[in-house]
Amino acid sequence: MDFDLILLTQEKYIAPTESDWYTKQVLHEDQLVLDALAAKGLKVDKKDWADLEFDWSTTKTILFRSTWDYFHRYDEFKIWLAQVKSKTQLINSADQILWNVDKHYLLELEQKNIPIVESLFIAKGTTKSLQELHKENDWNDTVLKPTISGAGRHTYRLHRGNYTEHEELFATLIAQEDFILQPFQKNIVIHGEVSYVVIDGTYSHAVHKFAKVGDYRVQDDFGGSHFLYAPSKEEINFAEQCANTCDPVPLYARVDVIWDNENKLTLSELELIEPELWFRHKNEAADRLAEAIVRRLF
Repeated sequence: MDFDLILLTQEKYIAPTESDWYTKQVLHEDQLVLDALAAKGLKVDKKDWADLEFDWSTTKTILFRSTWDYFHRYDEFKIWLAQVKSKTQLINSADQILWNVDKHYLLELEQKNIPIVESLFIAKGTTKSLQELHKENDWNDTVLKPTISGAGRHTYRLHRGNYTEHEELFATLIAQEDFILQPFQKNIVIHGEVSYVVIDGTYSHAVHKFAKVGDYRVQDDFGGSHFLYAPSKEEINFAEQCANTCDPVPLYARVDVIWDNENKLTLSELELIEPELWFRHKNEAADRLAEAIVRRLF
């Protein structure tokens, strides 16, 4: 075995010739994890998940980190995942990745008493218009996004004033993939969203994210801001409950939580594939992740 662990990224983060602020941020966080693993005595390296020349059987484990192009290449990614899962261990596992990649997983969590944002799942090939869907559900202000997506891909805020201008686009998109429609949560603009990092079932740290003025998307690549956050015991318990409801408990999870339109703690997303974990705000959390990996797998 040549490696104990390969950290997975995408091609643009392997050896960039130009580094903007975002790329530097990604490289820094990946390096924190690599350094923490190396400090545990593991032989590690970093590879593009789509590297056709690398033999994945030469590493004991692969760790998904900054593979943020997979949802643009999902068919290719699924084929790769099916091939590689028999050659090495995956963190998190292939089964959890396939479960988590599609937002239908939210329905399963809801059945296990995890509160989620009210959601309408719209199947590929549906012929109903946006106007019909909103009328049937008595919704006026919503967010539409694919069930398999990331980084705001094909995410639209809709209201009575813009249904018409989105109808043609929606008809094109729904012919290709499933979508989810949710009532817009006004507190995302007021109170933001909190991401809780849970490592091996235990809370590690949290980041409070806010959208820029005039927007509702909290990601920093859309101009959002984020700050290290000190959650209440209730919030920590909720985040751990969301992660630990999964079977098996994922080695790492990011639990994105909002206060819904009734001001109740509500799961927005449970990220088990390649979530940003903000180790730059909490360097010791990279050590905790490394310790959990060694404890479970080595």
